[in-house]
Amino acid sequence: MLRGARRALLWCRAQAPALACGPSARVTVGPPCALRPPVTQSSQMDDLPSSILLKDYQNVPGIDRVDDVVKRLLSLEMANQKEKMKIKTEQLLTQITLNPEDTTSLEARVIKLTVKIRNYEEHMQKHHKDKAHKRSLLMTIDQRKKLLKKLRQTNFEMFEKICKELDIEYTFPPQYRRPAHRRFVAKKAFCIKVFQEVQKLKKLKKQEEALKREGAKRPESQDASLS
Repeated sequence: MLRGARRALLWCRAQAPALACGPSARVTVGPPCALRPPVTQSSQMDDLPSSILLKDYQNVPGIDRVDDVVKRLLSLEMANQKEKMKIKTEQLLTQITLNPEDTTSLEARVIKLTVKIRNYEEHMQKHHKDKAHKRSLLMTIDQRKKLLKKLRQTNFEMFEKICKELDIEYTFPPQYRRPAHRRFVAKKAFCIKVFQEVQKLKKLKKQEEALKREGAKRPESQDASLS
């Protein structure tokens, strides 16, 4: 009985402000939370003008005489992300490489992978729990790292230019070091000892052969002196 009365009293005290102000009044505890402004994220496609026509319609005859509404539908403003990535790749190819039509060279492949990586990064900023895109991002970064390593060995000037233009920070891979286990250390010490013993035997064998040669030469010299 006492517990039930105590609960009813506590409930009445909690509902007293709402009942005094009317049924539509709300009880607010603490300061009201401020609304956060929307965060604007920068994209690699921001420098592309939206009035550029898509790649498939740039060389169509009579495209200049088309209505403005049709141009807008065929422009970059209404394009999907794949078409935007194509135009961005072409822009970087003409800006960095000597031959933009050569899309199979190392520098062209590095540029393509860089555009792809930045697209994945922008997606991961919005959807940070997307594990499939995260896996694709890591695989693409690994592919670009291999191509950069090969480009650095073959054409160092182009490697420096690409890293400077695309703002890529190339880090050298760590040297592989095998952990020294007891079995490995004992085996290595035994191999070194065997090698040293073999070298000693070879040295002794060479000395014996040299002594035999000297012993064979002495009788010949004595016979020559007697004659």
